[in-house]
Amino acid sequence: MNGSIDAISMDVAVAALQHRGFAVSSIAPVSSISDFEKTITFWRGVSNKDIVLLSRQMSTLFQAQVSALRVFRLLAGESTKPALREKLLEVADDLQGGSSISKALAKHPDVFSDFYVNMVKAGEEAGKLDETFGYLADYLERSYAIVSKARNALIYPAFVMFAFAVVMTLMMTVVIPNLGSVLKESGQELPIYTQVVVGLSDFMIHYGIFILVALIIGIFFLWRWSKTELGGFTIDKFKLTAPFFGKLFTKLYLSRIADNMNTLLLSAIPIVKTLEITAEVVGNRVYKAILEDTIEAVKSGTPVSDALGRHQEIPGIMVQMMKVGEETGELGTILKTMADFYAREVSNAVDVLVSLIEPAMVIMLGLGVGFLMASILIPIYNISANQ
Repeated sequence: MNGSIDAISMDVAVAALQHRGFAVSSIAPVSSISDFEKTITFWRGVSNKDIVLLSRQMSTLFQAQVSALRVFRLLAGESTKPALREKLLEVADDLQGGSSISKALAKHPDVFSDFYVNMVKAGEEAGKLDETFGYLADYLERSYAIVSKARNALIYPAFVMFAFAVVMTLMMTVVIPNLGSVLKESGQELPIYTQVVVGLSDFMIHYGIFILVALIIGIFFLWRWSKTELGGFTIDKFKLTAPFFGKLFTKLYLSRIADNMNTLLLSAIPIVKTLEITAEVVGNRVYKAILEDTIEAVKSGTPVSDALGRHQEIPGIMVQMMKVGEETGELGTILKTMADFYAREVSNAVDVLVSLIEPAMVIMLGLGVGFLMASILIPIYNISANQ
């Protein structure tokens, strides 16, 4: 029987096939990575896709009852990412020295998050590392998909706005001055809107560099301010209340909260620890503060649903669903349902947003350029008509 299997190395492929009950007589790679591709990937960091693939492979190898030390040595030897290979080798060295997997991974927070480490720790304690790495791969794939879609929705309008700014700047500093000089030499009285456009053009030519410097300085100080606690909290708050985008960000964070809690509870991590980890990885200071307040309330005996219900940022439907989950002992299942619900809501919101923004941006760009051209061409036409 012939066939193929996706794996990062022949050893991993053999282990996976043997685990499925196949006897391997011969195996060969379908293709190999060229030296050029290796050179390109050398400087790349560890991406979310790398961690997803790594988790999938570790799940398969642990199912095949390969020792933890051999798993990490094997994956390190076959990794094409130097950064990831180095981390895996260091983890393998720690394991050889007697460390647990979770403690070894915790030494590399830039690659393995607190969420990831705690999931692995729970898998070690339960003796279900193969299932844990499978859960992690599923979670990371869902998280990557939803964040990528939301990010891509914001890239398009940002690109159009940038193109609009570039076009308008070129028009005001290159095209308008030449045409404006022709109109001034004609001695004809110019319409008010043409005078405004020509005046703005002159202002940008003489003071444009100062505007650019002020803009750069302003962006720099805004970036510095965003790194402070107050600045970061204010910006995160604005994300949730901004027109058009506020609901999108809200649903994105709610989906992340529900998905994180579901995945952690599925691995039998206590509710307080679950909330602590979720607060660290939610990515928004407003929701982080809410979860930290919830932690204190839960420690004093308050149900999670009641503690979250005190905050208007948590929708009533989510609070009620969690209350049902607590009463029936199915909180994890309820959270999975809510995570899927908000993931679909994010996807739908992105689709609607893109469908509205795309024509609006094109119309705005056309109107802006059209107004500038009309302000100049109409007087020129009048001059020609009077001659």
